[in-house]
Amino acid sequence: MKVTDSERLEMLYDRFCEVCMVEKEVWLEIYMPPQVEKGLIMTNVMEKYDVVIDDEQIEETLDANIPHGKAAFKAAVQEYKGHISFIKK
Repeated sequence: MKVTDSERLEMLYDRFCEVCMVEKEVWLEIYMPPQVEKGLIMTNVMEKYDVVIDDEQIEETLDANIPHGKAAFKAAVQEYKGHISFIKK
């Protein structure tokens, strides 16, 4: 299911940036804690999301920005948000 909730999308973009900076490459799957409105949050349970980048050149551009640091990579992600989507597995 494609994620469309703007608040969740912002969290996923941030998580995507974090994972890519740690792995030093564009990572096409990420894990996030489940979204829970109320009750207990089980931190050992994660939801998997596939990252879909609809243009290979954009993926290459994102990958090229990783060595320039977090600020440059986040700026590139902001620039190409329209081409990056998340599919919840």
